[in-house]
Amino acid sequence: MIALKRFMILLVALLLLVPFAAVMADGHLPDLEGRTVTVAVENAYPPFNVLNEETGEGEGWDYDTLGEICGRLNCVPEYIETSWEGLIVAVSNGEYDMAADGITITEERAQIVDYSDGYIDVIQRMMVRLEEDRFGSAADFVAGDFVVGVQVATTNYIAAEELLGGGSERIVAYTEFGLAVQALITGDIDAVVIDDVAGQGYVGLNADKIKLLPDDLIKQQLGFIYPQGSELVEPFNMALDSMREDGTLAAINAKWLGDGEAEEEMMLPDLGGRTVTVAVENAYPPFNVLNEETGEGEGWDYDTLGEICGRLNCVPEYIETSWEGLIVAVSNGEYDMAADGITITEERAQIVDYSDGYIDVIQRMMVRLEEDRFGSAADFVAGDFVVGVQVATTNYIAAEELLGGGSERIVAYTEFGLAVQALITGDIDAVVIDDVAGQGYVGLNADKIKLLPDDLIKQQLGFIYPQGSELVEPFNMALDSMREDGTLAAINAKWLGDG
Repeated sequence: MIALKRFMILLVALLLLVPFAAVMADGHLPDLEGRTVTVAVENAYPPFNVLNEETGEGEGWDYDTLGEICGRLNCVPEYIETSWEGLIVAVSNGEYDMAADGITITEERAQIVDYSDGYIDVIQRMMVRLEEDRFGSAADFVAGDFVVGVQVATTNYIAAEELLGGGSERIVAYTEFGLAVQALITGDIDAVVIDDVAGQGYVGLNADKIKLLPDDLIKQQLGFIYPQGSELVEPFNMALDSMREDGTLAAINAKWLGDGEAEEEMMLPDLGGRTVTVAVENAYPPFNVLNEETGEGEGWDYDTLGEICGRLNCVPEYIETSWEGLIVAVSNGEYDMAADGITITEERAQIVDYSDGYIDVIQRMMVRLEEDRFGSAADFVAGDFVVGVQVATTNYIAAEELLGGGSERIVAYTEFGLAVQALITGDIDAVVIDDVAGQGYVGLNADKIKLLPDDLIKQQLGFIYPQGSELVEPFNMALDSMREDGTLAAINAKWLGDG
């Protein structure tokens, strides 16, 4: 296991040495024609952006990631140092093309700016002095009369207010995190609430003075921000997706955020060799399908869960189950979990628990290879064509949104394979399907079917468990470790393509 992780880290690190032209320019990423993109940064938020003490130049995760993105999209990032306090409003007003500053995704901010897809999951934690022995947890801190420092107008400030109450005199606000950290070191305050990734950056710079407490306060995602309606959002998301798929993002994470190998070996739970029953269809390539020669199940689900159980010391037992009753069966505790390219929805989350989302997918329309009567979803809707979908799926919901609930132009099938076969034989004119699964079917029938370019709906996939399952947290931890060391990127490249 350790040898595999080291190999994967080396593999993805080597990808950073490949010339840009070798990892982009495959016809899928837009060309921004050399345009300059102005990027607001603080240059005071390690490891995302900070000034190198020797050279005075900016460096960090933001610089490497945006440099790679612009290398793939043919643009030039121009970094402009900006104070945090006015940064989000300035982007909203169009003063900058975007900002990169470890910005937490919140509904309130999304009212005035557009976000990229989330690129890092972060946990807010409490930073204290290295010798602190008066309290060892957030609960102990709250119970005392200690004082916390935070940066003004941040989600960390909100977290501090949730701990101590709005307007608490025990909260001291600073214009920069660096000032709060310095106040902690000098003893003016007793703790700082900070994102764990940035906290590790400050600890790395002051390892003899400060440390992070183990409590996870709030888990959130970070994203880039843009003025609302910016045409940069989609191409930057596409470039980020390609970096996830080929391992480049994992390599940048390993460089700036740490590969976490020693921590993972110590912190991943041991499930004691227990068997985990997993419901799958075995009819949903590339996630799960029966190999025609061996009759054995294979696909993304098998490789990913095999790796997860290798890290957690468990044994996956795959049980073939029809889609129609799969989610309810997991909800009723008939299986420990299900892995079947399951879209995360609020409705389903009422009866099952989800893992963290592991893949972003877009629903698209599949047609016959020679189709020339329509070339887009809009053309399809305007005609009298018929679409096939699998019953009780989000694809079915997407078809209803296109054509109206109860439309006679929607034909439901118990399996996607049956819908695809009906398309090939001419019984229907199109199929609505997740793009990843659609690419799997196209790969098996490249001489017969294709996907239209329209993006209908973008969603995330996750594993599901009975509500309250004790497997959710360890499986999420294992998934996180696979993202960090590049193993998940390698499995994605094998089954989903390298982008």
